[in-house]
Amino acid sequence: MTSKTVEDDKYVWLEDVEAEKCLDFAKSSNDKCLQALGDPKDGPTYDRVLSVLESEDRIPHVSSYGRDEAGERILFNFWRDKANPKGIWRKTTASEYKKEDPKWEVVLDVDKLAEKDGISWVWKGASALARKRDPMSDNGRVVTRVLMNLSRGGSDATHLKEFDLLSGEFVPEGEAFILPEAKTRASFKSRDVLLVGSDFGPESLTDSGYPRTVREWARGTALEDAPTVFEGEKTDVAVNGYIADERSFGGSLWQIHSRSITFYTSKYYMAKLTEDHLLPQSERPEGLPELEFKELDIQEDAEIDYVGNMLFISLRSDWTPKEGGKTYKTGSIIYCDWETFLSEGKGGTDYKVLFEPTDRTAYEYMTCTKDYMIVSTMNNVKSKLHFYKIGDGGNSLTLVSEDSDPKIRDCSVRPIDAIESNEFWFTLSSYTQPSTLFLADAGKVEEPVESAEDKFIVTKLKQLPEQYDSSGLVVEQRMATSKDGTEIPYFIVMKEGVELNGKNPTLLYGYGGFEISLGPHYVATSGLAWLERGGVYVEANIRGGGEFGPSWHQAALKANRNKAYEDFIAVGEHLIESKICKPKTLAIRGGSNGGLLMGNMYIMRPDLFGAVHCAVPLLDMKRFNQLLAGASWMAEYGNPDTSDWEDFLYKYSPYHNIDESVESYPPMLVTTSTRDDRVHPAHARKMVKKLWDLGEGKDWPIYYYENIEGGHGGAADAKQSAFMTSLAYDFMFATLTKNAEAMD
Repeated sequence: MTSKTVEDDKYVWLEDVEAEKCLDFAKSSNDKCLQALGDPKDGPTYDRVLSVLESEDRIPHVSSYGRDEAGERILFNFWRDKANPKGIWRKTTASEYKKEDPKWEVVLDVDKLAEKDGISWVWKGASALARKRDPMSDNGRVVTRVLMNLSRGGSDATHLKEFDLLSGEFVPEGEAFILPEAKTRASFKSRDVLLVGSDFGPESLTDSGYPRTVREWARGTALEDAPTVFEGEKTDVAVNGYIADERSFGGSLWQIHSRSITFYTSKYYMAKLTEDHLLPQSERPEGLPELEFKELDIQEDAEIDYVGNMLFISLRSDWTPKEGGKTYKTGSIIYCDWETFLSEGKGGTDYKVLFEPTDRTAYEYMTCTKDYMIVSTMNNVKSKLHFYKIGDGGNSLTLVSEDSDPKIRDCSVRPIDAIESNEFWFTLSSYTQPSTLFLADAGKVEEPVESAEDKFIVTKLKQLPEQYDSSGLVVEQRMATSKDGTEIPYFIVMKEGVELNGKNPTLLYGYGGFEISLGPHYVATSGLAWLERGGVYVEANIRGGGEFGPSWHQAALKANRNKAYEDFIAVGEHLIESKICKPKTLAIRGGSNGGLLMGNMYIMRPDLFGAVHCAVPLLDMKRFNQLLAGASWMAEYGNPDTSDWEDFLYKYSPYHNIDESVESYPPMLVTTSTRDDRVHPAHARKMVKKLWDLGEGKDWPIYYYENIEGGHGGAADAKQSAFMTSLAYDFMFATLTKNAEAMD
């Protein structure tokens, strides 16, 4: 085995992303794929998927950017449709937004900008200058500046451009903050100062390709002259610097520096600021004390949050902060006085518990309105909301309301303006119920009403019409038993009274990594491309995900990765035992880390599945840490340059475990993007080329399509997304349908 694990890689040439011979390989593979499977644009789903992606009926979700001179709230939205494939950034007022057909004012047209610049720009968002730290905001009334991120073809690396919302134009060169393409992390410290990490030249990036240093860049000065205020190690994943302005909640103004040592471990350093510290260094008063940063004395695998004077600590492992004191268990959220913790240390601070998990509950997130904290938790992968009153000038929390029971639904809570309001956007959806957007008010939870369910809702604002025929569909949560006896939940969506004859085209989706949870959510493309055609759709909540907190994730790390794969296999076998499907009518799909899952299912259990869609995958686990952002994932998978390779990594590297003696592998479609600068397209290229070479003359049907644009999402606009989506679904459905017909 040892000699096999260190075999020469004769396909390494495919790692040269844009080399002519590599692009020729991609283009010829694309031609072969479409010749074999047909052009999806001529198939049964493309037009419908595209119409959904470009539909005018989609909910235009918005963010508040303050108020106009008349006192009306200003709401911004990014929107793509048929007329604007790259999208427009636009704004309206709150009163206009409540109308069925609001009037919008276009702030930036990305299609026109792309045409003007001759670059296929993809919108990657904008970060605003905080109103409280902007002297031009009219006493905090309105946001005036943003840092806009645009990428070439959808890559993670972006161009940073400063935009003036008052003039509606990019800030002129010479005055503006502008950065070339890089995996930049930048935020406003104040109007004229940025905290920025980017590619500043040699030694400025980590091994993972992210910023290693933070500079304080003053407007009107050369970036190369900006002083370095923080730096990490080359082996870190990334460093960051940002401002925590808690003054609206009764707290202080802080500057925080962080080192992401691995994907799951960090160190934090904090300093308390005055208003004068927000000024460019050349304008600060003489004698102003230098900032004194203190390291936060918490476990490296803990995460932090903050509200007012309260510091929240999210635990990924058990923690006993006081010698001989209480131990807080993994998955707990505890909090304490921020300044006391910094001055007295972990042993001199009193702690309170916001959330303590059980075996089947997990914390999701917290967010705040002006006077309330809203906490979302999961109970057996079902959603539950809890409302806390923020009191004592940002020093205390009191539970005032919570859902009576967890629900099978996806709910999103986004404060409208936490500085001045208790209102929030509340979005609901489920596997079969389209998204509905409500205006909600956290203050209503304290009002005496007969029904306690969702009493915070003020009014329904928008609802996505049904995008596919969901009549007669039922959603169930079922359990499979994994190899080691662990119960693995999964959701199944199917027609009520489905015939248990093993012939139902069944699609099983999984991810199982990075503490990412799967749960009920409305996906119109899956509905119309699979469910509406009579298929059964399944999502597996396997270990490695976050459905039951950090412990569920950690159960499948590194040497225990096999647990995620055993869980997925168990769900597949349970579907077959339940007579929902048979191996020939069971398709599987996953992307990124889920693509690694697909690769391993293909190699480990070719007998269990009838079709595989492996998207933007990791597959070569020997070289993953040397390709793009791969080094940042060693905390998840292990380090192939150490004994980890021989000990366990080799076992789940699909690229190294192709079995030449297997006469028949299931049909597999592998898709990726040339512009993916997170997971290198070589993973897919090399796997496919190796399978083609080794499988010559065998029943190993492999199809490969590499989108030339698209980034890690696989597509740069709606047409590309519809193409890739319909290609995959049509391939899987046609394959399973043919197999089902052969059973007669």
